Amino acid sequence: MEFVKCLGRPEEFYNLLRFQMGGIRKVIPKMDQVRRASLNPSRGGRLREEAGPRRRARRARAGGHAVCIFYLVLRALDTVEDDMTISVEKKVPMLHNFHSYLYEPDWRFMESKQKDRQVLEDFPTISLEFRKLAEKYQTVIVDICRKMGFGMAEFLDKHVTSEREWDKYCHYVAGLVGIGLSRLFSASELEDSVVGEDTELANSMGLFLQKTNIIRDYLEDQQEGREFWPQEVWSRYVKKLSDFAKPENIDFAVQCLNELITNALHHIPDVITYLSRLRNQSVFNFCAVPQVMAIATLAACYNNQQVFKGVVKIRKGQAVTLMMDATNMPAVKAIIYQYMEEIYHRIPKSDPSSNKTRQIISTIRQQNLPTCQLISRSHYSPIYLSFVMLLAALSWQYLSTLSQVTEDYVQTGEH
Repeated sequence: MEFVKCLGRPEEFYNLLRFQMGGIRKVIPKMDQVRRASLNPSRGGRLREEAGPRRRARRARAGGHAVCIFYLVLRALDTVEDDMTISVEKKVPMLHNFHSYLYEPDWRFMESKQKDRQVLEDFPTISLEFRKLAEKYQTVIVDICRKMGFGMAEFLDKHVTSEREWDKYCHYVAGLVGIGLSRLFSASELEDSVVGEDTELANSMGLFLQKTNIIRDYLEDQQEGREFWPQEVWSRYVKKLSDFAKPENIDFAVQCLNELITNALHHIPDVITYLSRLRNQSVFNFCAVPQVMAIATLAACYNNQQVFKGVVKIRKGQAVTLMMDATNMPAVKAIIYQYMEEIYHRIPKSDPSSNKTRQIISTIRQQNLPTCQLISRSHYSPIYLSFVMLLAALSWQYLSTLSQVTEDYVQTGEH
């Protein structure tokens, strides 16, 4: 089905085929192992040479391990917050004290009903690995875990009312993740200290991703009984947030959607500045890919009624192409330009937020975005790609048929 969606887009079809046949290693280039010079703020901005390959490899392994433990700790914390079977009276102290459990070797929680409950049941393994980390990594993880736990507890019985509250909620659940990761990147010396010190930019990275998810997941959240759209915005259009799902309110729903997307677009200048500071290729890929995926998702959601009727997702071929291309700053800027132009040309004249949307896109354009379309690393002619598509489609059909025949044969033999 995903191949069919890409039939009118030869490059996406080709990239998706490469991904299906070879996995992520076929679409993401090898990490840059070449020695680089990076700006050292402690030496008045002079360039310093990095240490040899072995030291870089050790730092990368240590930093990567810390990021993995950071993820597991926050996944465990998030599992507690999401578990609706835990009473508020019990959940609040758990969230407040969760950071301290990292130093309790035997602490675990066996009563969760969440699908990710294993991280709570096996928490002693996670906390043990945490305590093996260097102190500089432990300090970051504990600090972020503590702040996030208190923030989650604050919003357990609290609705997101204003746009300021929306930013605050997104800070607790995602902005802090961006700040923590940035501090880990700097602590590992994979990135310069300014990356970890500039918490405003790191926070914006997280807010942009979280707001994109909240905007896109309107219908799913409604079905699950969750509400994250700021009341200050949606109450200007309807009496209840759930009213947007009613067909008679679709015009108001789309107007509110466009206003929230315009709000999220204000983080893109910070995203560009943050990514421009990164020097390590692995870190750059890790940070850039989710951001360009979010930008593509907002472009797909903008002025789109489908957000209130079903699921809006970018195509898999599109996602693979973004992963392939978002490996350097010029390419990322070209991707941003492409989707900003896509939104700009779809702004309805009658939309209440149209002027604000044009204004923020104009601001984004001023950040040295290219005025040309992104040129992919795959320089193949449309005729050649069309031929490859046809050949691949026929091959895929043949392989699928062969696979089904083989499966039927095996099942017959088993019986």
